[in-house]
Amino acid sequence: MSKTSNALNTPGAKLIGYFPAGYPTLDESVEAAVAMCDAGVDVLEFGVPYSDPVMDGLVIQHATEEALANGFKLKNLFDAVREITSRVNSPVLVMTYWNPVMQFGIAEFARELAAAGAAGMITPDLIPDEAAEWLRISDELGLDRVFLSTPTSSDDRASVTANLSRGFVYAVSTMGITGAREDLDKLARGVVAKIRTADPEQKVAVGIGISTNDQVKEVNGYADGAIVGSVFITSYREGGIEALKSKVRELVAGLN
Repeated sequence: MSKTSNALNTPGAKLIGYFPAGYPTLDESVEAAVAMCDAGVDVLEFGVPYSDPVMDGLVIQHATEEALANGFKLKNLFDAVREITSRVNSPVLVMTYWNPVMQFGIAEFARELAAAGAAGMITPDLIPDEAAEWLRISDELGLDRVFLSTPTSSDDRASVTANLSRGFVYAVSTMGITGAREDLDKLARGVVAKIRTADPEQKVAVGIGISTNDQVKEVNGYADGAIVGSVFITSYREGGIEALKSKVRELVAGLN
């Protein structure tokens, strides 16, 4: 299986930025996503609001709840992605829990995603062993498929994840839910090392708890990218588009 990534296909340090679709409204989330890419995010992670976000911290939960309350529907996702990809050069990955994809239809969801110009999908609650149809259709369409690896993943589990991910592996820096933390969990290095041992060609990006420029730089010292989410939502909530762009520029300063 090719490890060629749509998302991390250029050398250098990377910032992967998360923003929820539909927050606070669909049109505003599109403008926020475009602004993030224009300000320096290398890869956009566009999150699908879900009613049971078990992995997400309070900042993301509240944002996705607001998106759902304001009328976000899964069918809106593809038009939003199409609008974003028509306006930016940064690859766009959709992050979604698996139940909405299954309800929509895995093959149909993947085809709609590809037609909208997305690079692929991050699936936090789907393990490769249970992803047969997604593996098949993503191969057919050339979509990135990003699986997660955690500090408690066994060597065998890390090996399967490394071998079946395309684009990169999402290395979870700490056990628990997303959200900014003052100290980035040291276990992140162990997760990255385990993936590198399993497959030296596979790319790895670290997420959960990253919120400062120093942390972004630190992570890029041993991984292929840093994933940031909650701090962008907070910046947008407190200061709108300009604050969001300012935060992106702050986090990418000095990366390359």
